[in-house]
Amino acid sequence: MKHRLISVLVLFLVFAFSLHADDKKGPELTFENPRHDYGRVYVDEMPETKFGIKFKNTGNEPLIISNVRACCGTQVRAWPREPIMPGEEGVIDIEFRLVPRPQRISRTVTVNYNHAERPTVVYRIVGEIVSRD
Repeated sequence: MKHRLISVLVLFLVFAFSLHADDKKGPELTFENPRHDYGRVYVDEMPETKFGIKFKNTGNEPLIISNVRACCGTQVRAWPREPIMPGEEGVIDIEFRLVPRPQRISRTVTVNYNHAERPTVVYRIVGEIVSRD
């Protein structure tokens, strides 16, 4: 009986430690929306190409962005240089040009921050510009 009680106690402790090991540690950058989708837009109704990418630190330690870069002529205008505390939000301001002609929109914004396992996240901007034929 005593050995059985000890075995149950040991199993309980192992289970409790395994649950604790799964707790989220460190900062976690979570975008408000996983991507910006323009959908289908007509050439004569060109969309605004200047906006802020909103995000939140959903982790439990301060989030520090070390770099933000963009592709395809997209310019990063500003990003938070100070630490984003757990539960706080931030914005990355970007701007890009679109030529008024039929084309696919496919841009990326890459954010590097102080996450131990996944220090890079990518935000996507997609859509399609079409003519009214």
